[in-house]
Amino acid sequence: MSRRRIGFWYRLAAVIAKPPLIVLFKRDWRGMEHIPADEGFITAVNHNSYLDPLSYAHFQYNTGRVPRFLAKAALFKPFFVGTMLRGTGQIPVFRETTDAANAFRAAVEAIENGECVAFYPEGTLTRDPEMWPMVSKTGIARVALLTKAPVIPVAQWGANEAMPPYAKEKKFRFFPRKTLRVLAGPPVDLDAYHGLEPTAETLRAVTETIMRSVTELLAELRGEAAPDGLYDPRKAREAK
Repeated sequence: MSRRRIGFWYRLAAVIAKPPLIVLFKRDWRGMEHIPADEGFITAVNHNSYLDPLSYAHFQYNTGRVPRFLAKAALFKPFFVGTMLRGTGQIPVFRETTDAANAFRAAVEAIENGECVAFYPEGTLTRDPEMWPMVSKTGIARVALLTKAPVIPVAQWGANEAMPPYAKEKKFRFFPRKTLRVLAGPPVDLDAYHGLEPTAETLRAVTETIMRSVTELLAELRGEAAPDGLYDPRKAREAK
């Protein structure tokens, strides 16, 4: 299986995005040795800032294995952004429609072709008040069970300090200069789930196993203990 080459559009995106990232931020990158050199694989990444896809993509690009993100279909509509997303091979997700299944088929095909598909399993910025990962969607579990590809957990921290999620004032906080921290871990052990029927219960269990690994890495990055469970925004609303 051939891995995806870094083509023109990805190199153009790097030329545009990397200089400001290098100038404005310090970097603390760890765990690149866990990124597979050749085979198809999945990354599971936490999401706590609108800026963190750039932080993670910079880290991943420098490993030589460029990620294909699952992105909202609406992002493909503006001409320039849509051209860049299509050119770099990102995968549109049509939420709340039957076309969502097509995104997962595209993800499976990409992985089987030796590529990396990056998932933000939470599906949106975390709602956890302390910005720990929250209960996530099960699409990543479905793709992981279908492909049996390695799932690499990735935690990141620091972009949220420059661009906090849900801030009342939508402005960057570049100074003092922030550090973008990214930590990739070894593949999540999912052997116990391979061969099982992808029931709702199994998919939830696989997703929780993946997100626990991401949370443990984030705790290491933050230097503090993680909460016992994943934040559930639905239960939080019901408790009010």
